[in-house]
Amino acid sequence: MSSNAEKLYNLIANDSRRKNSLFLTALTNPKSALDKICAIGKEFNILVTKEEVIEYLSTIDDEATKMWLIKARGGL
Repeated sequence: MSSNAEKLYNLIANDSRRKNSLFLTALTNPKSALDKICAIGKEFNILVTKEEVIEYLSTIDDEATKMWLIKARGGL
């Protein structure tokens, strides 16, 4: 069974407009991007918390995602 975070990730990954918008937001304000991800989930009735998003994204084997997570956690 997939988690809501995974479902939402796949939905966003397949929507180039949302994906690009989130990417631009994440470059300058990763925490705001987390808020936007949760808001998109609410819009599609796929409820997730920021923690669930971070937890799921930490399982993705992608260097750009890992760097973004470091920023989102307050690292860089």
